[in-house]
Amino acid sequence: MAPQFNDASRRPLAVRKNALTQRIAVWINNRDITPNQISLMSIVFAALGFAAMLAYHFLGSISLLLVTALCIQSRLLCNLFDGMVAIEGGKSTPSGELFNDVPDRIADPLLIIGVGFTTQYEGGMYLAWACALVAVLTAYIRVLGVSMGTKADFRGPMAKQHRMALLTGALVVLFLQNLTGFSIGLPFNIIDLALVVILLGSLATCWRRLVFIYRDVENTALKGEEKL
Repeated sequence: MAPQFNDASRRPLAVRKNALTQRIAVWINNRDITPNQISLMSIVFAALGFAAMLAYHFLGSISLLLVTALCIQSRLLCNLFDGMVAIEGGKSTPSGELFNDVPDRIADPLLIIGVGFTTQYEGGMYLAWACALVAVLTAYIRVLGVSMGTKADFRGPMAKQHRMALLTGALVVLFLQNLTGFSIGLPFNIIDLALVVILLGSLATCWRRLVFIYRDVENTALKGEEKL
């Protein structure tokens, strides 16, 4: 019997209902590919993105910016299809949650810190590290809430998909700026701005999730006392 899965612990994504997405998931499901293997592939794409940004730092090839943007989106596709193959495809395993969550905690820092190599601001890499740490903290708070009996809270403003979308867009903009020679002449670039938004937004996300957990567990305890 397949392990039972609580859909409330799943990130709500409208793209799962897309006909093309479902056809791709069915195609993958009919192959000898497990959801855990797909989850691990997200680390591979994140590592490739990190390597591309490190190479960009030393070589300056602007095509590497698009390579990393593609790696970010490929990582997100892995996050999408591992769940669809596991749940809709009936291939979930008892250890699936490990493969679903741990690779994300590796992929997020790899990509965010990697993008830090493209910053123009002198303290850009420190900013990238701060973003990576707070990104992991947002996930820790969500998992902590579940362990305390609350439903999984995927709210933003800088949940995983928001962070990755912003980084992807910033990389494309930086590519176009380099391609056209357009520069605003400031001591920071679009990546620096994106990292600031991610940091502030992630801190707000942490606060909102903490408040949700506090209110939920307190209300649950209060309702329990009223029944006594």
